[in-house]
Amino acid sequence: MKFVGHYIISAPRTAVWNALNDTEVLKACIPGCHRIEWVDDANLEAAIKVNLGVAKPKFVGDLSLSNVDPARSYTLSGQGRGGLLGLAKGFADIELADHADGSTLLFEAYGEVSGSIEKIGSKLVSGTAQGVIDRFFEHFAEQFGATAVPVQ
Repeated sequence: MKFVGHYIISAPRTAVWNALNDTEVLKACIPGCHRIEWVDDANLEAAIKVNLGVAKPKFVGDLSLSNVDPARSYTLSGQGRGGLLGLAKGFADIELADHADGSTLLFEAYGEVSGSIEKIGSKLVSGTAQGVIDRFFEHFAEQFGATAVPVQ
């Protein structure tokens, strides 16, 4: 599954970067997030309950940052364990740039699921994930008094 997003966020690039690395901001923005914390400079642990409609698995997982270019870009990779329902894993490339109205954020992610979640159907999972991504960026911008406008 592939997910993409292009947003204009009405805040300076450095403020957006700092918020992307603030676990309190992330916890407030990720739907169903119960816990997210830094383990070291490049790794996080998280616990997130995902609403798939017919199932609501809780994923516990590890996230890691790589290809970090401070205040410009990084790759976020992760794997979550959903108990009996299976696994989810993926990565996202995130790029920030200055914009006349604040910053642009480009997001491209790839994910895959296995186990019972895969049997639920990739269309359901894909649609749910895109909705989660869109809500994340709306809530993310609100956390520091900004707006996030999707670019079509």
